[in-house]
Amino acid sequence: MHPILFTFGGIPIYSYGVLVATGVLISLWYGRRQAPRAGIDPDKLWNMGIYFVLVALLVAKIWLILSAWDYYMANPRDIFSVATFQSGGTFYGGVVGGVLTILLYTHFQKMPLLPTLDTCAAALPIGHAIGRLGCFAAGCCYGKPTTVPWSVTFKNPLAEQLAGTPLGVHLHPTQLYEASLEFLNFLFLIWLGKRQRFVGEIFGAYMILYGTERGILEFFRGDPGRTMMFHDSVSLMQIVSLVLILTGAFLWWRGLQGKAPIQPVTPASAEAGD
Repeated sequence: MHPILFTFGGIPIYSYGVLVATGVLISLWYGRRQAPRAGIDPDKLWNMGIYFVLVALLVAKIWLILSAWDYYMANPRDIFSVATFQSGGTFYGGVVGGVLTILLYTHFQKMPLLPTLDTCAAALPIGHAIGRLGCFAAGCCYGKPTTVPWSVTFKNPLAEQLAGTPLGVHLHPTQLYEASLEFLNFLFLIWLGKRQRFVGEIFGAYMILYGTERGILEFFRGDPGRTMMFHDSVSLMQIVSLVLILTGAFLWWRGLQGKAPIQPVTPASAEAGD
């Protein structure tokens, strides 16, 4: 596709970075607008989102370096290279950094955890969908070879150079699969949010939806480095997906048992969003 969106002053501006940043900003904007409904200070939610992104990126890059420690010790200058700086790092590192940020920030700012997670979960899919369009533009996170009529063929040599994308091969457009499913998740969670019955319902629903979605999509992914396990029969992300589904199901079971009622929003917290 178009890994480089345009060049500014001789500096390439990558499509992936622009679309991911756009997705993050839209998610933050939407989450901030929804915060007062859950009795959450929108400014605190916005600030938490900024810290979430920064810490997730930092830990993701640290995890990347640690996972390839032998290479980086043999090539220490690459730790501070442009390629490492532009890399998104590892998914697992980003998850660890993001979760720690939310837990610590909500604790010290005295924000209710589950309502905060509900609000974040409602905003996350739209940003994720836009970010996956960035993956498609860059050619990363590509699918396995296929003969389906909607397959895609990458031809830009830069995609091969940056992400190892196979050129001239018909591939499953896994990036578009995920972008489409995340957009549908976003629409569903908007609908569910207007009918929310218990705290944790939105967050639990998203975990079930995304866990199912990602677990299935892993069968169509063809990019390396996904930590295959059990004689390459499943990926680590599929095991993580199962954990997400079970956690989401537990939150729904708990809520439907009447153990997580929605607390009335106080006028003060509602006015914070005006």
